[in-house]
Amino acid sequence: MAAVLGAAALTMTALAHPAMAEQATTAAQQPASRYEALIPAPLEADAHQGPAFELGPHTVIRTQRGSDEARQVGEYLAEQLRPATGYPIKVTDRAADGPSIALLLRGAGTRVGDQGYRLDVNRNEITIRANTGDGLFAGVQTLRQLLPAEIAADSPRAREWSVPAGRVVDAPRFAYRAAMLDIARHFHTPDEIKSYIDQIAHYKINYLHLHLTDDQGWRIEIDSWPRLAPEGGGEGTGVDGVGGGYLTKEDYADLVAYAESRHITIVPEIDMPGHTNAALSVYGELNCDGKPVPPRTDTEVGYSSLCIDLDITYRFVEDVIREIAELTPGPYLHIGGDEAHATPDEDYRAFMQRVLPLVEKYGKRAFGWTEVTKAEPPTSVVPQFWHTNRENASLAEAVARGNKVIMSPANKAYLDMKYDENTQLGLTWAGYIEVKDAYEWDPGSHVSGVGEDAVFGVEAPLWSETLRSLDDIEFMAFPRLPAIAELGWSPAESHDWESFRARLAEEGKRWEAEGVNFYRSPQIDW
Repeated sequence: MAAVLGAAALTMTALAHPAMAEQATTAAQQPASRYEALIPAPLEADAHQGPAFELGPHTVIRTQRGSDEARQVGEYLAEQLRPATGYPIKVTDRAADGPSIALLLRGAGTRVGDQGYRLDVNRNEITIRANTGDGLFAGVQTLRQLLPAEIAADSPRAREWSVPAGRVVDAPRFAYRAAMLDIARHFHTPDEIKSYIDQIAHYKINYLHLHLTDDQGWRIEIDSWPRLAPEGGGEGTGVDGVGGGYLTKEDYADLVAYAESRHITIVPEIDMPGHTNAALSVYGELNCDGKPVPPRTDTEVGYSSLCIDLDITYRFVEDVIREIAELTPGPYLHIGGDEAHATPDEDYRAFMQRVLPLVEKYGKRAFGWTEVTKAEPPTSVVPQFWHTNRENASLAEAVARGNKVIMSPANKAYLDMKYDENTQLGLTWAGYIEVKDAYEWDPGSHVSGVGEDAVFGVEAPLWSETLRSLDDIEFMAFPRLPAIAELGWSPAESHDWESFRARLAEEGKRWEAEGVNFYRSPQIDW
């Protein structure tokens, strides 16, 4: 039985034997098997000789008896397979008489950790083993990529679906791999957010950072300040006054539950002390002169600030943090902190020193943009690097003290930047970002003083100044989001542009079948 090296293993072999590098690059230009086409690239992927597994009308999904986690993942997989195949795909915890897909929370081994998995395919059974439900879910995403691209389509085909024989052993590089969606500059509906959740889950993204408030809109209901969302997020709010809308608490709870069903944790962000014009326009008492400011629908930044010396400011902030924390089962709460140009540095530090303990008081770990490091926060606080330079003294000092960092350099990871000068959507302040730009950087060495051990994870933000629809979201996210996902999941030594661009070309067939409005980059041979 001959094994075919997967994309990651092929690249690592070439690194170990430089004479093979040219051969490896050539092989990567066209994946030899579906195992070599996986995104993100796994630790190990081997195609085996022998009959494939045939998914047919009698196939069942067998989950580990007594495990609610395995059952949930099994039901999810069945929901993905039934529309495309037309087969009933029953989920059971009993032994199967015929072909089955087994989801087991045992026998995975320590190598795959809490989020990895082992997947084995032979003629009679597909077996995914993991140590947790998160690992099983990740394995299911790999299985979906091993199926023909047409499995993504929403209409049955009158033939069986095959999965080639082989094995995958896999685990992530970083435990935190996130996408961010800005619903403050333009409100995106719960259905649009759910669609994006489904799409990012496919690439093993496990956190969704929701930017809920900004100068142009307040998008989450707060009971103790009842006018915030209806007025700060109502009709006429958003960039150009066309992005009105907000989430009720019920909407938010439903999104949290939906994301959880896709093994994604919501990270809410309430930006402060800047980016607060929407709140300041509704509640005048939050301004130093006690008067509301005019609403803003432009895209300027850095002009707004909560009044640092007022007691009511901290009552407001605590009310908001308390209510958001109560709604959010996940462990993290983002307090923004970026571009607070209207807040003097001394006031900024004083504000953060009062606010950061409030996050901890309500049981959450605080995230903040790079600038939060100016306040010398506790080591539990996680700064999110977004700048375009590769030197940042306050961030390096925070890392030296023990803080971990989320890597989101704007000139590499921001999905709202234009691809090139002809891109109709997006901004350019951080530069153009083609697919290769998004892929060819290393989170573990990108910023001086922030090594691999200091990286908490990787995140791809998508700001919505120019976005209006799910089509817009998809166009800016794909194919760049899979690039960031691979940087967060796959071993650093496996990252290879030629391999990735070949795998993206294969993934494009899946997007076409799904109807995803992706950007057909000239860098990829679609």
